[in-house]
Amino acid sequence: MGVDYLLVDSQFNQEELLVRQTARQFVEDRVIPVIRDCYRDGRFPMDLIPEMGRLGFFGANLEGYGCAGMSNVEYGLLMQEIERGDSGLRSFVSVQGALVMYPIHRYGSEEQKQRWLPRLQAGAAIGCFGLTEPGFGSNPAGMLTRARQEGSDWVIDGEKTWITNGSLADVAVVWARTPEGIRGFLVERGTPGFTTSDIHGKLSMRASVTSSLAFSECRVPGAAMLPGAKGLKGPLSCLSQARFGIGWGVIGAAMDCYETARVYSTVRKQFDDRPIASHQLVQEKLAWMITEITKAQLLALHAGRLKDQGRLEPAHVSMLKRNNVAMALECARLARDLMGANGIIDEYPIMRHLCNLETVKTYEGTDHVHALVIGERVTGVAAYR
Repeated sequence: MGVDYLLVDSQFNQEELLVRQTARQFVEDRVIPVIRDCYRDGRFPMDLIPEMGRLGFFGANLEGYGCAGMSNVEYGLLMQEIERGDSGLRSFVSVQGALVMYPIHRYGSEEQKQRWLPRLQAGAAIGCFGLTEPGFGSNPAGMLTRARQEGSDWVIDGEKTWITNGSLADVAVVWARTPEGIRGFLVERGTPGFTTSDIHGKLSMRASVTSSLAFSECRVPGAAMLPGAKGLKGPLSCLSQARFGIGWGVIGAAMDCYETARVYSTVRKQFDDRPIASHQLVQEKLAWMITEITKAQLLALHAGRLKDQGRLEPAHVSMLKRNNVAMALECARLARDLMGANGIIDEYPIMRHLCNLETVKTYEGTDHVHALVIGERVTGVAAYR
């Protein structure tokens, strides 16, 4: 289950290893037995939500309000193990914690925190994050969703799409343009003028619910606005939290692909009844995979330590997300290649991880956008426009 070529485990303390083992056991016992059928059927394993809440998976690196208060390295190891099970499950946990609980925790009023955070932490309520629009993904500054003030209320009009958990959510964190700039609002399920519809036909992230949100004269009280979030910095700070988790999570998917292919290569025999692991080209692929996984582990660990010290910057997170997702996707492709035709059947997890990782490469900032973030950091010149 674990992959530790360079003795990276020696850099973790006992609490960190305990968090990883707890999550690893949960994935083995509760996720692996059901995830193939969930992916095949295109459904999320809803019965796992209360258990993940009891284990402290939601908002795990937040303090108070029932949250586990984990370090960011512990949180990263949690994401790694959950994504070893499935990227869709890790996406659920990421959205719940980094994109819903985090903005409420950081930018919300005390009343909003008291009302939502304990329920979200326990899995008694589900949240979603409404930023991406049909015409604006990589450029959120161009959003068309508007909110106007009428008396003490706000009226929201617009549309969001590619929203994880959208139709499941009891509360949506919705970003809209107002006369004073971009602001965040908590929109509850059942609010008149707020509707959701699921996106079907996905060949990736099939064990995850993805939706569109529509707002038509959707009226919310003034108390629904997140008072501390003003401007695009608010939603972008949430995305940085989610990208950090992704940078760790995809290591788990890569580990699963590598280990599946490694074991397969030792038992699959070809040419003179020898295992294919005895062939030089097979060993070269496995050597590449374990080397890149190890480099990704070290990058994630250092980023986690920096985050715990308050020194991790958004441009650092861009490198973490971009490098580790590309690494995991290539590991999945190489694993599929090593396993031949068996690599495409769902008896093995390879094709499921490969398809999921194509989505992970795109969401929370595409590979190209993160390259430009890094480029701006090293040149001082922004190339976005």
